[in-house]
Amino acid sequence: MVEKFLMEMKEFQQERMIRVYVPKGYEQSGERYPVLYMHDGQNVFDDGEAFGGVSLGLEAHLDETDRNVIVVAIDRHADEEERKHEYCPWVTGEYGVKILGQPSTVGGKGEAYADFVVKELKPFIDSKYRTLEQETYMAGASLGGLMAVYAAARYPGVFKRIAGISSGFYRNQEEIERLLKVSDLSHVERCYLDCGTNEAGEEEEVNEEVLASIRSVYDIVQSKVGDSKFVVMVNGRHRYVDFRERVPGMVGYLLG
Repeated sequence: MVEKFLMEMKEFQQERMIRVYVPKGYEQSGERYPVLYMHDGQNVFDDGEAFGGVSLGLEAHLDETDRNVIVVAIDRHADEEERKHEYCPWVTGEYGVKILGQPSTVGGKGEAYADFVVKELKPFIDSKYRTLEQETYMAGASLGGLMAVYAAARYPGVFKRIAGISSGFYRNQEEIERLLKVSDLSHVERCYLDCGTNEAGEEEEVNEEVLASIRSVYDIVQSKVGDSKFVVMVNGRHRYVDFRERVPGMVGYLLG
């Protein structure tokens, strides 16, 4: 079951749709559950409201596998450029410009977005639902993966498990690596990252750069988080139809 409600994002002076999945039997069980926070909320649970018409299909997968987890999905901004601003903690760096092939001033609102999740949304969710407050996880696809790794480093002790599908680290490559190298990740129990070999389609050089970008971040995380996994998806593309196929592996590892 997915519940929906609007919540004010004070820093951005707007309301945003929050979608909350509760496991089957939640009302009768009386149990408390870990919470997984995710981004691009319209594309998390089902295809009905998904941008592009394809979602991660997470609601059906969780129902089929009887995972005992609450999932909180925050809708993305309707404007694609604003979405990039919110999910990037820093303005696009030199590595990102190299990948994009042109200058970019995108990014810089990611810290405020993460603050909203940690300081406003999480306390509300913990008060409204039967959560295990110390069992808080975060995952996302593309720039949502960047946000998950950033949040774990930015807020020590909050996010114990993190995952990123085809994470868009390249936009903030220099800064995210710098942050991870000086961060205490001892509280992170588990980390999953993956990347396709065909992220940019026929642009082979970009494919290699994106793979190198994610592998570089993974190497830093893996040196600090013993239970880590990096999966290279042969012919995997940067598309939701491909992301959806990776959900069982990601969820199985993150929650298993």
